[in-house]
Amino acid sequence: MTDYKKATMDILSKKAEPPLCFLHSFGCQQNVSDGEKILGLLCEMGYGVTQDITAADLIIYNTCAVREGAELKVYSLVGNLKNLKKKKPGLMIGVCGCMAQQEKTVENLKRSYPYVDIIFGTFALGELPRLLYKALTEKGTAVDISEYKADFPEDIRPVRNSGFSASVPVMYGCNNFCSYCIVPYVRGRERSRSPEAVLSEVKELAGQGYKEIMLLGQNVNSYGKTLDEPISFSELLRRINGIDGDFRVRFMSSHPKDVTKELIDMIIDCEKICKHLHLPLQSGSDRILEAMNRRYTSEKYLETVEYARSRIPDFSFSTDIIVGFPNETAEDFEATLNVVRKVRYDNIFSFIYSKRTGTKAAVMEDATPEEEKKERIQRLLDIQREISSDGFKRFIGRTLTVLFDSADEDGYCSGKSDEFIIVKAKADTSVIGSFQRVKITKAFNWALEGEIING
Repeated sequence: MTDYKKATMDILSKKAEPPLCFLHSFGCQQNVSDGEKILGLLCEMGYGVTQDITAADLIIYNTCAVREGAELKVYSLVGNLKNLKKKKPGLMIGVCGCMAQQEKTVENLKRSYPYVDIIFGTFALGELPRLLYKALTEKGTAVDISEYKADFPEDIRPVRNSGFSASVPVMYGCNNFCSYCIVPYVRGRERSRSPEAVLSEVKELAGQGYKEIMLLGQNVNSYGKTLDEPISFSELLRRINGIDGDFRVRFMSSHPKDVTKELIDMIIDCEKICKHLHLPLQSGSDRILEAMNRRYTSEKYLETVEYARSRIPDFSFSTDIIVGFPNETAEDFEATLNVVRKVRYDNIFSFIYSKRTGTKAAVMEDATPEEEKKERIQRLLDIQREISSDGFKRFIGRTLTVLFDSADEDGYCSGKSDEFIIVKAKADTSVIGSFQRVKITKAFNWALEGEIING
């Protein structure tokens, strides 16, 4: 059997200069994590990494299929590479990820963008050495969108985008089949990594001084169910909390139907777990939730919120909301606003419904005018702005722990509190990548401002 990694390394080693790769990941943090692993695999084969696309010998777009706009952007960017390929005939171009997992994408790329050398889906990330070898030694496009049982090899060391914040996948795929979502079709059924693999990766990151670890999964609350020896996500959190090191833990996403009191208790009782839960609502209308196949009601959702708030009155929640799902009525939308007012989220991520071919919702009739959808989402944003403006005032005078991650030109550094709220403070860039205690002095509708407390 051919060792494609070694065979590819042999080809690359004969080049006059070490080849460079450029990779851009679109979409969710799972995609970003996949991209870091792809870069790790490429580096093992002899590639260097460049941020200058014109200097690259290999360009890979790691794609997202959740919304149509993301797909159109990829096609536009791939189209822009045609002239670069003419100037640099040896340039290799690859398209991978969720969008590439779909047969219609492969057909379109091969027909309209024949200069693309490699196309591979979410299951074939570990097959990159074979595909790259084939592209280097044969004519035509190397394609693999097969569904493999094995996920990305555990021994690949990711090339991480940050030196202080890291993502750790705990599971892949999804079994929920929400009617608007393409994810189960492009990422397959749920598969959990072993707790040993997850714990080993977290321990290594903690030992390297990473300050924030984000556990990833399409529905982390289902973690462990597919293992030979099942364990709950709550138990995994407990074990991670016991790892030595000065770091904090976040996770996403949580499906409301699977959030238990045990999970809420674990978040609150474990000192390393952030006191925040991103809990996608999508809609406050039970009729729409049923059409979405979400399998919970607004009442069940609010019970989860109420239990968390019974333990910590200002426990932080953020959410996702889809506005204008097919045939959403004015009454349905008012039900969503009612939940938003009751929960008083610290932040919401809202979207007008985008049809995804291949999902059940894509064939639903929709009588709601587009202008009405735009008016609704503006109302939602206005209401949330008022809620955030008022809700953030509760932090004035309090001291929050903030992990700073960026700086602006006005002498401010910004980061996020445990509650997943943006906090900014006058500071030198030396604070980036560190925890700082910040006394909050001002509240806006999008962030907090404060002063760093030394000592």
